[in-house]
Amino acid sequence: MNIDGKHYRTIWLKEDDPTVVQIIDQRPLPHKFLIEDLKTVAQVAAAIRDMHIRGAGLVGATAGFGMYIAALNARKDMPFMDQLVAAGEQLKATRPTAVNLAWAVERQLKAIAAVDGDITAKIAKAKETALAIADEDADFCRRIGEHGVKIIEEISKAKNGAVVNILTHCNAGWLAFVDYGSATAPMYAAHDKGIKIHVWVDETRPRNQGARLTAWELGQHGVPHTVIADNVGGHLMQHGLVDLVITGTDRTTYTGDVGNKIGTYLKALAAKDNHVPFYTALPSSTFDWDIRDGVKEIPIEQREGEEVKYIQGMHAGEMVSVLLTPENSPAANYAFDVTPARLVTGLITERGICEASEDGILGLYPEKKKS
Repeated sequence: MNIDGKHYRTIWLKEDDPTVVQIIDQRPLPHKFLIEDLKTVAQVAAAIRDMHIRGAGLVGATAGFGMYIAALNARKDMPFMDQLVAAGEQLKATRPTAVNLAWAVERQLKAIAAVDGDITAKIAKAKETALAIADEDADFCRRIGEHGVKIIEEISKAKNGAVVNILTHCNAGWLAFVDYGSATAPMYAAHDKGIKIHVWVDETRPRNQGARLTAWELGQHGVPHTVIADNVGGHLMQHGLVDLVITGTDRTTYTGDVGNKIGTYLKALAAKDNHVPFYTALPSSTFDWDIRDGVKEIPIEQREGEEVKYIQGMHAGEMVSVLLTPENSPAANYAFDVTPARLVTGLITERGICEASEDGILGLYPEKKKS
């Protein structure tokens, strides 16, 4: 992704000090662009928990780098692997819904434990694995774009080259991954191929990831877009102003149930009622291969009600928080919901597009079939 003409990923090792992990702090975006240094596991855990970074793929990549930092900082007077296991548990406790987090931690632990050499060799393996997780995330998202753009191309041809209107919810863009994004990757690929597209961007209350982040990155890439209130999508679909919905996901079952940012389920219902195709884009690291019933089994993070009661923005050059509700009114803050597979037209993955069903998913990933 380019920012003012310079390419960035969302996470990387500091150029002159590879013991420091650097991230784009997403909290002040789109008003301020800040790079944050992470040097301890506690700092990495806070960055994930307090949403300095967010998004399924980036949460996983950050956890991978967090395990590398844990290896670097492990005490010599304590068992090395015990310290890494404890660090992994600390990281996994930060955000329960995104399956990529635990996946990255377990991948690191397995890779490091398999090294027969000394601690120096194990640290080198931790660094290598963290970089591999990040590189794979970017590559998988690029490939999602290559597959997903075909859907947009078909709609464009059916409309004789007229603008394809795409609705997306939350931020499943390059800011939610290491690069390209999942839901946005087909959009960027279409725009770069000269296909006329326009993106309806849900604001995504309460943290407004769509209004703040998706709109910002689409603007940086030059993609035409319009920010809308969360409740506008159904109206647009009723009036033929949406050709396609593409969302991301934080955890998808191997049967096709999609866990994503709160409000996604309502968009899927509106899309079904108005015969608008509804696709979810995801890398394979976001599949949960152990859960069948997403509604009953995907853990739904409940965040503090303060996020609902207050809204953040820029005023007089400073980030400020403003109270929206009566001060003493309680607020519930369910961060995710689950869209049943029956409402999902298809899944766009790095291996191709499939039905949101056990047969469709395992057809792309036959190695995951249980014996």
